[in-house]
This record gives sequence, C-alpha cells and structure tokens, in this order.
Amino acid sequence: MTISTLFLLLCIGLLAGILSGLVGVGGGIIMIPLLVMMGMSQHQSQGTSLAVLAVPVTAIAAFNYYKEGYVDWKYAAVIAVFFVIGGFIGSKFAVQIDQKILKKIFGIILLFVAGKLIFGK
Repeated sequence: MTISTLFLLLCIGLLAGILSGLVGVGGGIIMIPLLVMMGMSQHQSQGTSLAVLAVPVTAIAAFNYYKEGYVDWKYAAVIAVFFVIGGFIGSKFAVQIDQKILKKIFGIILLFVAGKLIFGK
C-alpha cells in the first residue's frame, strides 16, 4: 500500500465517518463510489464497505444521538436483526451478478433515494 493510497483511504474513512455522524450515511453512499473511483471493482468496493461496517464503527455516533434522546432501541433492534438476514441474502445474490449490472443497480437505487429526498413530501 502506497502513501497516496493510505492517504486516500484515510480521507474516505474520515468523510464517511463525518457524514455518518452528521446525516446517517457513509457506507454505501460515500465509501463504495470512492473505492470504485480508486480502481476497485464494484464487488470489492461493496465487500470492503461491509467489512468496515462489521466493526461497531458507528457506536460512538449512535451514543451521541442516544444521549440526546434520538434513538428508538426497539426499532433499532428489529431493523438490526433483519438487516443481518437481508445482508446475507443480498450478498448471496450480489456476488453472482456481473459488475456492470451491479453498478447500474447501485446507481439506480442512489438516484431513486435522491429523488425521493429532493422531490418527496
């Protein structure tokens, strides 16, 4: 790993962490596109992003929200259980899909979510 690569990864981690704490995003929206731009395949980028999130990296940010009364633990627990199940199922499909198609699916999802946030009620 070169110094420039290490620096880029440091920047990606810092940006993803700041945006995760600020608006609750980071993994898919920040890390994956930037890792692809660095030359990783879509599959490698998604797998690496998931590996980062496997560690409780957002625990401190979540704790800050909890201290202010902004965490619903019941909702979080239900979502977390099914997130694990969904992640397993989704990853089984993703590794079988061609990278070009996977990039398009990822992009369409980002556009859909962006549209809902910008133009939705």
